[in-house]
Amino acid sequence: MKTRRKFVAAALLAVAATPLGSLFSPAVAAESKVQLMFVQSADGLKADDKTLRLINVAPQTIYFSDRPERIAGHITLPAYLEEWTAAAGPNNFSKDPPNATLSVYEPGQGENTLTVVEISKPVVDGKDLVYSYKLIEGKMPKAGGATALFIDWIGPGGGVGVGFHGVGVGRRGVGWR
Repeated sequence: MKTRRKFVAAALLAVAATPLGSLFSPAVAAESKVQLMFVQSADGLKADDKTLRLINVAPQTIYFSDRPERIAGHITLPAYLEEWTAAAGPNNFSKDPPNATLSVYEPGQGENTLTVVEISKPVVDGKDLVYSYKLIEGKMPKAGGATALFIDWIGPGGGVGVGFHGVGVGRRGVGWR
């Protein structure tokens, strides 16, 4: 039993220590079909009709995958931002911007506000991260407290595509009610 635990622990450490980019290698993609989704958290939100600002965004972006290959971890914000560049491969986030669900706590509201957007052009501004966005569903709050941004998947080879889980507030996805 101890040997099995050591093996599982070693395997988990090996996956956690694997650079994010190597999860997208053609060999790994062919074998595991890993599709990573991301979560960013911030102390607050400010938004207008074109941009959303994650105020005091966490310095780490969480990533995870669903079956069949469950992987989870976190990467630095600069490493996450590389997924928006040509260095991430021909199908990077800049070429095919992801959908995302924004969950915002607004004081005085009984539930978090959920808004589905397509995000693009991330820019770091001090401790904030600013995205351009296109509204897909819901209403963008102008400001709010604790905020989480659930970002749709990037697939094998660095490619992005149509939302794996149907992000949104309908029957499937992040905002299911």
